[in-house]
Amino acid sequence: MSKREVPVVLITGYLGSGKTTLMQHLLMQEERKVALIVNDMGSINIDASILDKTKNQVQQIEMVEMQNGCICCTLRDEFMEEIERLAEDYSIDAIFVEASGISEPSSIAGAFVNYEESTDTRVYLKTVVSVVDADRIYREFLHELSESDDVEDGDIINLIIDQIEFCNVMLLNKIDLLTDSELQEVKSALRNLQKTAEIITCVNGNVDLDKFINRDDFDYDEVSASSTVQQALNDCDPKDSKACVDEYGISSFVYEEKSPFNREAFNSFVENYPETLIRSKGYIWFSDDEEHIQLFEQAGRNASVTELTPWISAWPKEELDSLIKDFPDICDDWDEQYGDRLNQVVFIGKGFEKKEIIKLLNECLEKEKRA
Repeated sequence: MSKREVPVVLITGYLGSGKTTLMQHLLMQEERKVALIVNDMGSINIDASILDKTKNQVQQIEMVEMQNGCICCTLRDEFMEEIERLAEDYSIDAIFVEASGISEPSSIAGAFVNYEESTDTRVYLKTVVSVVDADRIYREFLHELSESDDVEDGDIINLIIDQIEFCNVMLLNKIDLLTDSELQEVKSALRNLQKTAEIITCVNGNVDLDKFINRDDFDYDEVSASSTVQQALNDCDPKDSKACVDEYGISSFVYEEKSPFNREAFNSFVENYPETLIRSKGYIWFSDDEEHIQLFEQAGRNASVTELTPWISAWPKEELDSLIKDFPDICDDWDEQYGDRLNQVVFIGKGFEKKEIIKLLNECLEKEKRA
């Protein structure tokens, strides 16, 4: 038998985007045996209980509930074990995975692809679908009302954008809540962020299953490189005085600087963020915290800074010396003063002047450490 026999479709998207409604439609379309894995972060899997009610309308379904964790991190091993168990049933035609609303699809897909390559499994990742709430994107990404009580923290919209950037099918749901012109604005904005994924519009998740199965297989490297952020990292030279411009008129550039930012100055920059910037993402460091990597993300009017793991140069000396001995390539980009600490951020927008953005960023650098 061929190794690649059972296609897996990963359904991602933030809470309320319409993943469960989509699954209900898909399960009722085909008279085939499918398996379904539903991942919910709560102790009671509400989505699974809803989908369970559709069983009497479908020929054959095997459903696995995974809760109290996320399949992109804490439940990763359990997730792959369930995938393998289901694949042992040779009558199963396909496996659908509804990921938690806070899952990072790149982590799930990466673990899955690594598993494919390292084992003699029958399953393969066919499609990664991002279900997008078109109305929410319009209100909070494009036209957020600053005084609205409904607008949540900026890290949420950044997670939504991350899910949009990593997929090969973008399902634009709830389009009935927008006018034609509003919908076109949303489509253009999403295309600016994800250049190659197919965009499918729908209402209430009503989409033919064939849209997800009868297509080219998911390609991890291709999808990873298809986001505007990754393309900018690959194509833009930080030393080039001009920003890279693509066929859609979107400009991007990479800002790199070894010196740390002053936290207060950088926060002020974020509070007065240039409206010409659509999306920004990268790693930074602050002068008052030389230990931790900070992840900076911006999407539309929302921005966040999240503390991550320590810089390698902040490791204890004994561990650092051992690491360098085992992996000498680490020293290739090592700075004598700062080690691996670096501000490296991709900025994407339309109609901005690169030199003006760089000037604003340079003014955020810690004064005594400016060049």
